[in-house]
Amino acid sequence: MAFDDPRDDAADPALRPRNLDEYVGQAAITANLRVYIRAALQRGESLDHVLLSGPPGLGKTSLAYIIAEELGVEVRTAAGPTLERGGDLAAILSSLGEREVLFIDEIHRMNRAVEEVLYPALEDFEIDVVVGAGPGAQSIKLPLPRFTLVGATTRSGMLTAPLRARFGIHCTFDFYTHTELDTIVRRSARRLDLVVTPDASSELARRSRGTPRIANRLLRRARDFAEVEGDGTVDLPLVRVALERLQVDVEGLDKMDLRVLETIGFKFGGGPVGLDTLAAAIGEAGHTIEEAYEPYLIQEGFMMRTPRGRVLTSRGRAHIGMPAPPDDDAQGSLL
Repeated sequence: MAFDDPRDDAADPALRPRNLDEYVGQAAITANLRVYIRAALQRGESLDHVLLSGPPGLGKTSLAYIIAEELGVEVRTAAGPTLERGGDLAAILSSLGEREVLFIDEIHRMNRAVEEVLYPALEDFEIDVVVGAGPGAQSIKLPLPRFTLVGATTRSGMLTAPLRARFGIHCTFDFYTHTELDTIVRRSARRLDLVVTPDASSELARRSRGTPRIANRLLRRARDFAEVEGDGTVDLPLVRVALERLQVDVEGLDKMDLRVLETIGFKFGGGPVGLDTLAAAIGEAGHTIEEAYEPYLIQEGFMMRTPRGRVLTSRGRAHIGMPAPPDDDAQGSLL
């Protein structure tokens, strides 16, 4: 099963942008993709293979579907961990139509044997098929239509160099700004036929950790509170009550984020602490901490990775009410 952010509900397809004009954020990526897609259409060719990398919830899957939509072709989907044998991938590849898009999510978790099958498919648009068994077995090359692979990964560093080199287009996603998230919240509210006041949408955007998927999740939960405990309108007081009930603080950190910070701070003296030790201490898988929690905590300066392990920053210490270490105090007095 592909990795999912444990804090998020399944993405609502109705809230996904349908084309590049509706896609909010990642301006440099979408501007370049417009050029690449238009050039491919003008030449009547398939688009170069595309690698989308970044933390969960930033719109990689949405953009994969948009690429197919803009190209005017079908999209086939698969998850890296579910492709266990080369034959699984070969069956998918052989069923593709000309210039169609194959989207593989969490491509870094694909079996290495499957990856070997993918190399000639990406480069030469053919796959090797073994016919027969034993000494009489023969390998024949089966031609494939010229297709576009869109791979999505939350950990691009785990991709092998040969696979990475076969992607002609690399797109690295950034966390979203408050303004971009506010726009997304208001657009999603319109699609949900929900009345959201400007200050409420701004508050939801501010506490969404720079992530559209979380913004939409919080909006749906706010809608629940508005319909059951309010008059159906999502306003600022209701949002604040809902977020307090959801245990999302003013910085957008939830219960598990705080657990990570507090474990490093109070159990391990602010760090450094190794990932395996941290994972065991909080009862969470190490890869989940790395993919779901750390990116935003590091981006916002609450913690950092060092060669010796994870360490709280001064901002992280302050957020959990932990005093600065003596060295920081001494350094501060010298500045």
